[in-house]
Amino acid sequence: MKFISFINPSGLQRAGWLQEDGVVDMSLAHAQLPIDMLSFLQDYEVNIEIIKNSVNQDAHYPLDKVQLIAPIPNPNSFRDFIAFETHLKNATARFGDPVPDVWYEMPIFYFSNHSSFKGDKENIKRPSKCQKLDFELEIACIISKNGMNIKAEEAEEYIAGYSILNDWTARDIQAQEMKCMLGPAKGKDFATSLGKYIVTKDELEPFRIANNRFDMPMKAYINGKLVSDGNFKDIHFTFGQMIERASEDTMLFAGDVIGSGTVGWGCLMESGATIHTWLEPEDEVLLIIEGLGTLQNKIV
Repeated sequence: MKFISFINPSGLQRAGWLQEDGVVDMSLAHAQLPIDMLSFLQDYEVNIEIIKNSVNQDAHYPLDKVQLIAPIPNPNSFRDFIAFETHLKNATARFGDPVPDVWYEMPIFYFSNHSSFKGDKENIKRPSKCQKLDFELEIACIISKNGMNIKAEEAEEYIAGYSILNDWTARDIQAQEMKCMLGPAKGKDFATSLGKYIVTKDELEPFRIANNRFDMPMKAYINGKLVSDGNFKDIHFTFGQMIERASEDTMLFAGDVIGSGTVGWGCLMESGATIHTWLEPEDEVLLIIEGLGTLQNKIV
């Protein structure tokens, strides 16, 4: 299934899923289903059973009569990992540094702003002090059950599904603040795009290969020009390993979002912005990941 959040024709925010004939509003489909995605995820197992067994699947609205927003507009938290070795090698090489040994010992992440999520077709405002705006091509994992000290081999039962993630970055602001040896903050604070939908994990089984990885081409375009071409199978740490690290001695909650980090060559910084200048107002960035669809935003 493809779960969504949307603005209905009356201007109200609702949660639901896509059908071939349009959009199902889950709160209209069954009285026990909630109106928002966070509440849906917080009782995911019960709600999924209701949908499977008790729900009329007829669409309530044509797709062109609603506005899709980030499928989970208000996650509890957002952790973003650096799980692709090629991306880290490219990033550290830009500053003449090697990949730190500790990166190979454990998945590394930082916390970002869980209150600034944007959806498909939403405009992204370039920060006022930024002249080096970048995109980052990633996959997000959506947590469906509370848990602490989750083992990697048990992580599947804590995953609702996956979505495309664009971790927008103000590179000039990021470079300034990280000189103080803290993680990115204002350089990432302004926006993160997610969507169009949460694809349930069962739909990705055709892409599964050895070692809990997925053969899913990942591409990015700016104004119609291909600027990044990677594959999710190249990830060094699996989402299971990321979940194990994130839940170590702390509680993960249903509705948390975990980012994979950028696929190799999945941003302008890795190529020194030689394939395209830093993003400017009117630029349109389109991300395409096989199995997860598309995510498009315009810079303003």
